[in-house]
Amino acid sequence: MKKFPLILVATIVALISSCGMDDENTWEEFREWREANEQWFYEQQNRTNSDGSLYYQALYPEWDKAQYILIHYFNDRSLTKDNLSPLLTSTVDVKYIGRLYNDEPFDSSYNLTANGDSIYRQKCYGVIDGWKVALANMHVGDSCEVIIPYALGYGASDMGTIKPFSALHFNIKLVDIPFYEVDVN
Repeated sequence: MKKFPLILVATIVALISSCGMDDENTWEEFREWREANEQWFYEQQNRTNSDGSLYYQALYPEWDKAQYILIHYFNDRSLTKDNLSPLLTSTVDVKYIGRLYNDEPFDSSYNLTANGDSIYRQKCYGVIDGWKVALANMHVGDSCEVIIPYALGYGASDMGTIKPFSALHFNIKLVDIPFYEVDVN
């Protein structure tokens, strides 16, 4: 019976150590991909309009001021400023196209029909962190281009088409908030 705690501790240490090795191996295995994604993200961060102003605005999440996404609005935001913005508990209807840094598409709502033509319906808390930041800064009717660094996307996870350390590039339109759940706090 006295051996059980020792075996349990040894098992936990082994699991933690192996997890660290997997992360380290993934970091090295995807070095070129990671570096290409990081370089592209920083190029986008420095992209300018014809007048020399920055094309993208950096948005920082409330929970981590060291991270940020890049966003460029296509519409005149003065026309949507009085429209609803989703809360984390809201359900949103969006249209979107997702691409990798090399412009390879990996997902799109334009194949969906269940909630209307090309509509993807989701609770805000059920999306990647980069989307949470973007949606919190959008109003119904806004269309934008969003660049998400891997830390606010899928991180070191391999999602099939989306390799570990992938920067993500989205065009998003917030069509509606069919279930706007008021924050009770």
